[in-house]
Amino acid sequence: MSGFIIGRIKGISYAVKGFFLLIRTEHSIISQCIIGLIFTGLGFYLKIDRVDWALQVFAIGLVLSVESLNTAVEKVCDFIHPDYHEKIGFIKDIASGAVAFAVLTAILIALLIYVPHLIG
Repeated sequence: MSGFIIGRIKGISYAVKGFFLLIRTEHSIISQCIIGLIFTGLGFYLKIDRVDWALQVFAIGLVLSVESLNTAVEKVCDFIHPDYHEKIGFIKDIASGAVAFAVLTAILIALLIYVPHLIG
């Protein structure tokens, strides 16, 4: 049982390390964190309700999670094949497309939350 607990603690430490690596080194993550903070401030300013907070937190987390996975895919691709290769480019484009889906979802959630507050 102690091996299980030690394994979980190590897993958490790797996750925390990765979290800080992302927010310190990846410009796309930094930019999206700033956008998330702006919308968090806007949520407090407009006093959005609990459901809107849940949707907003989900949207921010979705974008940051998918962008993080995209970054990992790009790093692996660059490690495996540092020079340009058509198939590697295709893989990286698909991973970026996943980010686009997440961002579009987040934009729709933001519109559903904030348009009624701004026009009402």
